[in-house]
Amino acid sequence: MLRICLVGFLFLFVSTSIESQIPIGNWREHLNYQNCIQVVKGDRIYCATNSNIFSVDNNGEITRFSKTNGLNDVGVSAIGWDDQTQQLITTYNNSNVDIIKGSIVKNISSIQQARIVGNKSINHIFCLNGIAYLSTGLGIILVDLIKYEIKDTWIIGNNGNQVSVNSIGIQNGFCYAATNEGLKRAPLNSGNLANYTAWTLISGMSGLSNGPIQFTGIIGNQVLTTKNDSTFIFNNNSWRLFYADTSWQIINSTISGDKLHLSQKNKNGGSRVIVLTPNGTIEKILTAPRIISQPRSAITDNNAVWVADQFGGLSQFTNTVTRYIPNGPIGVANGEFAFSNSNLFVAAGSVNSAWNYLFNRHGVYNYSNGIWSSKGAFNTPQLDSTLDFISIAINPIDQSLWAGSYGGGLVQTTKTESIIYKQKNSALEPAIGDPTSYRVSGLAFDKNNHLWISNYGAAQALKLRKKDGSWKSFTIPFTLNENAIGQLVYDNYDQLWIVSPKNNGLICYQHGNNIDNTNDDKWKIFKQGIGNGNLPSNNVLCIANDKNNTIWVGTDDGIAIINCTNNVFANNGCDAILPVIQQDQFAGLLFKGEQIQAIAIDGANQKWIGTQNGAWLLSSDGKKIVHHFTSANSALLSNDVKKIGIDPSSGEVFFATFNGICSYRSTATEANEQMKNVLVFPNPVPSGFEGTIAIKGLTENALVKITELNGRLVFQTRSLGGQAVWNGKNYNGNKVASGLYLVFIKNDTGEEKLVTKIIITSGR
Repeated sequence: MLRICLVGFLFLFVSTSIESQIPIGNWREHLNYQNCIQVVKGDRIYCATNSNIFSVDNNGEITRFSKTNGLNDVGVSAIGWDDQTQQLITTYNNSNVDIIKGSIVKNISSIQQARIVGNKSINHIFCLNGIAYLSTGLGIILVDLIKYEIKDTWIIGNNGNQVSVNSIGIQNGFCYAATNEGLKRAPLNSGNLANYTAWTLISGMSGLSNGPIQFTGIIGNQVLTTKNDSTFIFNNNSWRLFYADTSWQIINSTISGDKLHLSQKNKNGGSRVIVLTPNGTIEKILTAPRIISQPRSAITDNNAVWVADQFGGLSQFTNTVTRYIPNGPIGVANGEFAFSNSNLFVAAGSVNSAWNYLFNRHGVYNYSNGIWSSKGAFNTPQLDSTLDFISIAINPIDQSLWAGSYGGGLVQTTKTESIIYKQKNSALEPAIGDPTSYRVSGLAFDKNNHLWISNYGAAQALKLRKKDGSWKSFTIPFTLNENAIGQLVYDNYDQLWIVSPKNNGLICYQHGNNIDNTNDDKWKIFKQGIGNGNLPSNNVLCIANDKNNTIWVGTDDGIAIINCTNNVFANNGCDAILPVIQQDQFAGLLFKGEQIQAIAIDGANQKWIGTQNGAWLLSSDGKKIVHHFTSANSALLSNDVKKIGIDPSSGEVFFATFNGICSYRSTATEANEQMKNVLVFPNPVPSGFEGTIAIKGLTENALVKITELNGRLVFQTRSLGGQAVWNGKNYNGNKVASGLYLVFIKNDTGEEKLVTKIIITSGR
């Protein structure tokens, strides 16, 4: 019986990824490394996931490769290794190509950018003598791995048409191509393999039937093919059956170490990998429930079989099973962020634009001390009916987590238990017309520790769970399409702001002096039009309350700002302002035409905006664009930014994107009421450090002076929220010399004192 070792599980990866903090201005990814799609042998073992790549060396050490450390894209389609140039070729779903050698990455984007009508997806990579042969949806593309350029393109379909090529093999001067038209062959010395007439269709001849071929390769110096769920080998000028088992479907075929590896599934849900020798003898049959469940690729290296599984990660099979899964969330996330004592929680689920279910089972992710974990239907049987978590809130008193399932009710999680609130133990109601669906779409605690709840689609859609555990329901006095309410924000004036999806607008509710007496309740709805709220669109997607008690409203047509939060219900009305921003030589409405999907406020009252065209940082007054991050100019994983969360203690900004979660260490943190536990990061400043030095733990807008030991001023700045930053240079823009520097802080009372020291090491 095989013994299972979780050697790589959860903790083996590049050291910079497990640090609780990263330098200011740096990025890191938080991706799923469990969904492995391919494994290859190079100077080490390389494994491709749906998102990116990791490697395992002879010592079992794992290295992650992503946009944050050199790759140019996200979403891997195939990888391949070239022995001659000692390089890893990586292709992406958008046909971009990276070539990796050590820490150097060369990008070839010409296939991606080529204006070719047809399917440019890359299915397989075969490398030989410094050339990568890419099997694509239109034919075969050759990449010169020395000159880093496209060498040739072979369109080999019937009559010169494009045809999807699934793999190729080269043997005895011939190139064999497994295509959707069958197996084709051409002599390499023909001089023009780009001419389709150089290729001969072999299928239908010598015992190989017509039809698509999924794989071809060379084993024992003979040509082998996979067709449907059988493999055939060319021997003595005819094709003979090499392997077939009608009970098992072949998912993938790989030749490695002169052995054939077949990844298989059967009708009963079973999975296995079999290894065959060149004479067709089955050498190994590997089965391991929950480890091999959807095998995608397998290879042999030094008598060990490596298996890349869609759900089980990368595993090495010897006398034991060793699993290598770099830590990360188990999927993408599209729900709300929440922070509690430097712990990040993010709702993994989402709904579509029509607010229909997506049946996401991942629950809620937690990121703590550099480690991701999750609690959801896959690992907590109690939560098997609570899908599509989209809203979360932290109880400020006991730090318990409250999460809203869109259909499964409300879940309270403490250190010891999870409690589900639905029809029997709460005032939650099912959506009208869907009697089994208890949709919780928004959560917010008020200053009295009462929990406000959006009960989407219910007859009384606004609920309240008081701190004593009792419940109350409210009827919203407006006609709302689907009784749709979503995100909730409670402001400093005891007012609840309610996003109403489905083009209903934005609602403000004030409960008056007594929350149980509805006679003095006040309601206002904001919509398009002067006098009606003056929103740029009725389709409100998100809101945020900034440090000036201003409500920022994100719609599908830009941003509105509500400054009159202290006078919402005045007789003269309270309309939103449509801010104008100056950019280059032009001025216009802020984000006019943009779909605003997320707004977050940092410690310096700056606004982080998530759109379908990247992430933006605005100055505190919204009049200046500080940053605009895109997938092209940064390590942002996708331009489609769904949600944004900011760690108040570190200033790290987390982006939930279409391709997964990534984060950026920004300059602003939440301010402290008093200066204590002031921390300089990094300190000492290491040799060769080119980044930004952070001084955190400050009061808001504190004056920071950095001096030499003799009191000579080197640099002066003010804190952003609770953090000041220094680039390690003096006023002349020159790097300061190595040595000891003093940090003096003057707070808003005018008191100045020495708070810490900074050591600059030599060689910087």
